Amino acid sequence: MTASVVLSSQLAVNPLSAQSLLAAFGVLGVGAVMFAETGLLIGFFLPGDSLLFTAGLLCTGTGQHGVKLSLAPLLAAAVLGALAGAQCGYLIGRRAAGALLARSRSARLHEGVRRAEEMLARYGHAKAIVLARFVPVVRTVLNPLAGTLGVSAREFTVWQVVGGLVWSVGLTLAGYALGSSVPDVDRYLLPLVALVVLVSLIPLAAELLRGRRRPQVRGSRG
Repeated sequence: MTASVVLSSQLAVNPLSAQSLLAAFGVLGVGAVMFAETGLLIGFFLPGDSLLFTAGLLCTGTGQHGVKLSLAPLLAAAVLGALAGAQCGYLIGRRAAGALLARSRSARLHEGVRRAEEMLARYGHAKAIVLARFVPVVRTVLNPLAGTLGVSAREFTVWQVVGGLVWSVGLTLAGYALGSSVPDVDRYLLPLVALVVLVSLIPLAAELLRGRRRPQVRGSRG
């Protein structure tokens, strides 16, 4: 493949499509997207969940969809990007996140900020930092927001590493396990990606349900 063909394929990449990103950039693209989505406010629209799952699934094939990935480098890139991105977002938050958010006109980004603030207030720092990894947009804004609100660097680092490992490794291995056990599963990639995004929201949904039950229990005891 000539350099001009490679360049044209990268310029034509669709940043909202996991398959397009993987075909254009491979494992390096996974690390870059993880970093941008979790560390830079401009990366809130990137498909983190679907990218990890799709990349893991395609590790089991022999180049389906024009993509051939190896599991070990993929896991390394996903983990490094997710952890470094979150830490970068936290440091940005300690310096300039308030000003950056104030300048943004994105309704979706501001909605993510509102939800992130609610999670921090409801669940406390540790649980909110872990749960945020599984919520699109929220995982982008919570990291700088934690820095802005003065969450200690030690507490943030410990829990973002825990959440980052569970999220990045878990979704990647889920895709790999499914691809290894079901022949030709890549034919059903789109519905599978939609399903994994829904499944990734289960921890947050369970926590929300548990949080609603607690006031009812306390009220009944009173």
